[in-house]
Amino acid sequence: MTRRLTAVLSALEALLIVGIGIAVPLSILTVMWAAQFGFQVDWLVFWRAAVLIWLVGHGVTVTFQLDPQTALALGVTGVGEPFVVSLALSGFLLCTALAGVALGRRLRHEPHRVLGELVALGTVVVLSGLAMLSAAHPAALPSRWQAVLFPALVLGLGLAIGSIGASNPARVRLRRLLAEGPQPWLAAGGAALRAGLGTVATVVAAAALVTAAALVLGYGQVIALYESVQAGVLGGAALTVAQLALLPTLVLWAAAWLVGPGFAVGAGSSVSPIATSLGPLPAVPVLGALPAEPSPLGFLTLLVPVLAAFIAGLAVRPRLVAALDGEPPRFWALGTGALAAVVAALAMGFLAFVAAGSAGPGRLAVVGPDPVAVGLWMLAETLIGASLGLLAGGVRAARPRALARTR
Repeated sequence: MTRRLTAVLSALEALLIVGIGIAVPLSILTVMWAAQFGFQVDWLVFWRAAVLIWLVGHGVTVTFQLDPQTALALGVTGVGEPFVVSLALSGFLLCTALAGVALGRRLRHEPHRVLGELVALGTVVVLSGLAMLSAAHPAALPSRWQAVLFPALVLGLGLAIGSIGASNPARVRLRRLLAEGPQPWLAAGGAALRAGLGTVATVVAAAALVTAAALVLGYGQVIALYESVQAGVLGGAALTVAQLALLPTLVLWAAAWLVGPGFAVGAGSSVSPIATSLGPLPAVPVLGALPAEPSPLGFLTLLVPVLAAFIAGLAVRPRLVAALDGEPPRFWALGTGALAAVVAALAMGFLAFVAAGSAGPGRLAVVGPDPVAVGLWMLAETLIGASLGLLAGGVRAARPRALARTR
């Protein structure tokens, strides 16, 4: 494929990524504009709302300033004070990242891969900037630099993941450099990276199961909150789509709950396996699935990340054994476990950071997990589990040799 064709197709794909992302909320809001408001309201209001939803979905901070009448209708205190919304509707973020992965996989087989990636990123920067300018209003002002950069950064992450392949020049050069380096140290680093990320992936997968179970068990409360909102058919559909966009964030909240610190739904609240204290909740039906009491298992819930790290340590141990040409000394096992713990702590802390933010005025300014606390708890749990997993294989391997000596 020629340079020009690669650039054009990449720009078109970036246009589709941005266009579809904004079109999802805009289509529902447009139907509401026609059916519930009878075309009496300026359609640009709904366009601004759709763009703001898409931007918030990528973690962009939006500052709201409500007029007195609107604030009183919504029951918001502190009418004259602006407030920010920064809690990501991470379903949009996830869709953009997955689209970037698909684009990266397609471009990695093209001779002008870098050009296509740069054009796609540049197109997203331009389009998101134009969308931000069209949606800017004194009542709702998105952060300009975040609106320009954040969607492109999310797409860039997807492109980086999708472009990884056996024929990737950067990967080939990296493998060549690694082959010339000190193998024991590189093997320990690779094993720690795999163990740390594998632990985080396992905890997130377990959190998805916990979230699904909570929604099933709390189905009655969720339906009761739907009925109390009285949003109508179209309003209920819009609310459902918004909650689906929030679902990945809820999974990350559940991951923080499994790790131990839990999360907050408003200042002064706490939801963790050890203690739960919920204050007044916003009228979001899915929050009806939140546990009203601590986990009946208590501290046993914290075994999930420890077991995940233990299994990850067992899984990567053969790589370390092969690099050291035999059973690794305890120094290597413990050092690899400590490095895996650092990787897991950084990764889980970053995910907690993505899932935290402000959801409104007052006590809703604090919503989600504390990234520092989640990272520290994950550090301790992974250190214990991964170290035991890396050492456990040596115990099993030493037992037959000891029996042979006794005979």
